[in-house]
Amino acid sequence: MLKSLHRSIVLPLAALGLPVVAQAQMELPDGEGRALVEAACVACHVTDLIPESVGRTNEQWRHLMSKMIDLPEPLASQIAHYLAKSYPHDAESERLPMLVAGDTKVVFQEWTVPTLGQRPRDPLETPDGMVWWAGMYGSLIGRLNPETGEMTEWKLDPLARPHSITADVEGNIWYTGNGNGTVGMLNPETGEITEYPMPDPAARDPHTPTFTANGDLWFTLQNSNMVGRLVPDTGDIRLMTMPTERARPYGIKVDSSGMIWIAYRGSNAIAKVDPDSWEVTEYETPNPDPDAHHGNHYVRRLALASDDSIWYVDSGRGYIGHLDPVTGEIREWPSPSGPQSHPYAIAVVDDVVWYNESYQRPDALVRFDPATEEFQSWAIPSGVGIIRNMNGMQDGSLVIHQSSTNTVGIVSVASNN
Repeated sequence: MLKSLHRSIVLPLAALGLPVVAQAQMELPDGEGRALVEAACVACHVTDLIPESVGRTNEQWRHLMSKMIDLPEPLASQIAHYLAKSYPHDAESERLPMLVAGDTKVVFQEWTVPTLGQRPRDPLETPDGMVWWAGMYGSLIGRLNPETGEMTEWKLDPLARPHSITADVEGNIWYTGNGNGTVGMLNPETGEITEYPMPDPAARDPHTPTFTANGDLWFTLQNSNMVGRLVPDTGDIRLMTMPTERARPYGIKVDSSGMIWIAYRGSNAIAKVDPDSWEVTEYETPNPDPDAHHGNHYVRRLALASDDSIWYVDSGRGYIGHLDPVTGEIREWPSPSGPQSHPYAIAVVDDVVWYNESYQRPDALVRFDPATEEFQSWAIPSGVGIIRNMNGMQDGSLVIHQSSTNTVGIVSVASNN
């Protein structure tokens, strides 16, 4: 077992506290301020993400920028002016969500996390009522006390880039070190961090973790096309390549009988893994026109109903679906905003399905009632950040986040009925 390494690294634009992201960049439109955007924004993310925040006024761009980075004047004004001119507000944008009215009322609460530019994600609630998140770009784990608004952050190895988190029964927070090929554990009481490196160099990108009832940690490795199991008591890690080539295992859940369920982002299927035999059963989801898939995305995430049936999002086709694991029957419903709406995160609370339409601007939160097969949806207040995962809370609320706006949030639900 390796303890975490805490070392300093030299970063560009270090005075702004920005991490390094070395990726290919798209060419931005000509205009005064272009060079400033290329210098400031690419320290954290690729320029390809800038057009993803379409439809914003000068004031809205400034608000969004303030959630990412603390820029001095006149730099902030110059960048906001360039962005508003290059990517102006468009009331007729195809990316406006198709919002559906209904009887359910929701209240959004959002908190800006302390470290800007960290792109928080995959929040969860622990039994003590605390909300935790993974700060992927900041290589940190954060905690929010929703009662007081107090937030605390724990720094990890700068190369860890945690993708997702889960908690064990003792209150430790486990994370997937997507950047350095590790699984890690944070003891919040002591601040001690323990890292478990992957035993195979081909296992490069631990992705999403979950615990089984016996305390084993199972996790996906998307681009490595693997699933793994870590035994915390011994540190032993076992890995298995998925039977479908380029399946890209993504979301993962454990049902009440202990079966492991995995979403395939790279293929139209959901897999069940027997944790004892490691036998894999794959359930093919509809794929009427492979060429029509937007970005080659299929099933990103899934969630379990009280009867252990599976709800999933088909991101490429803009559908949500239901799999009955007993009969193998699959039913699907198109998302209100259409085939390019890109459903992403999903949670089932009291057998009601919640998910987001991540392509829309603003990002839309959608409710689907299986009993009536009716949809309802709301624009998320800070909705340009993309909810990448969501979870139910003990009181029936949802815990969400917005990566680009560096917020974590709670959606409280109340019905008129």
